[in-house]
Amino acid sequence: MSSTNAKTYEPTPSFSVAFIGLGVMGFPMAGHLALAGHSVTVYNRNTAKSEAWLAEFGSAHTHALTPRLAARNADIVFCCVGNDDDLRSVTLGADGAFAGMKPGAIFVDHTTASASIARELAAVAQAAGLAFIDAPVSGGQGGAQNGLLTVMCGGDAAAFAKVQATGMAFSRAFTLLGDSGAGQLAKMVNQICIAGLVQGLAEAIAFGQRAGLDMNQVLDVIGKGAAQSWQLDNRGKTMVADKFDFGFAVDWMRKDLGLVLDEAKRNGARLPVTALVDQFYGDVQHMGGKRWDTSSLIKRLK
Repeated sequence: MSSTNAKTYEPTPSFSVAFIGLGVMGFPMAGHLALAGHSVTVYNRNTAKSEAWLAEFGSAHTHALTPRLAARNADIVFCCVGNDDDLRSVTLGADGAFAGMKPGAIFVDHTTASASIARELAAVAQAAGLAFIDAPVSGGQGGAQNGLLTVMCGGDAAAFAKVQATGMAFSRAFTLLGDSGAGQLAKMVNQICIAGLVQGLAEAIAFGQRAGLDMNQVLDVIGKGAAQSWQLDNRGKTMVADKFDFGFAVDWMRKDLGLVLDEAKRNGARLPVTALVDQFYGDVQHMGGKRWDTSSLIKRLK
């Protein structure tokens, strides 16, 4: 992503915002907030990432050495880190964001985490006079870079209304789906769908190749019918070409599916296909594909 990004931004009130976590998703998401006209303070455990972000997006913004310092003047604090433990580490404690946030400020968490941590932190925030929105995203690295993420939110409706327009800087949809935890549960639904779709596509391509078909031509044809999907359109031909460097890594998918399966144990949902595909991703990890993208399921079948 660069400051010549082609996304257009709808006029919105300018806020002082913080962004915690400058990984492959957070770095461009924070960049879109800067390009939309907000004053942004960033925090990352590795300060080199913060310095690289400032070098790209300009001296009008700043970085902080702790989440608390990043959050202290922010109207909205956005966050995108790795997991539940990472999220606790940047929100709670003396150096956590909650300790620095001003009364009435809103914490928007884009981490894919458990519904239970979302509810836990929402309760802590409310007791401190703050608001917490769980807001995991779908769209991958490309969606973050292009500002076209789909954001699934849970939390207080009034707090959500205050952050929605700002969050559209990096989104194409930013939607409230229920109370705290609803965003994380919706992201789990998303990952269940993806797991089954990718495995089905992998089996179809492997079958067609064994049958001697020109699979690029076949994908063009079936992509105009009932088999069409985002995965087929965007990953089918790269799977045929044996290319698996397109963003969302197998390690991350296994983390997400672990959250899904843990939640299913709690709510009694039966997920036989999801559980099986999770095991298949484990096979890919053992093949050395921890950082391959999720379409690499087809490697098991060759």
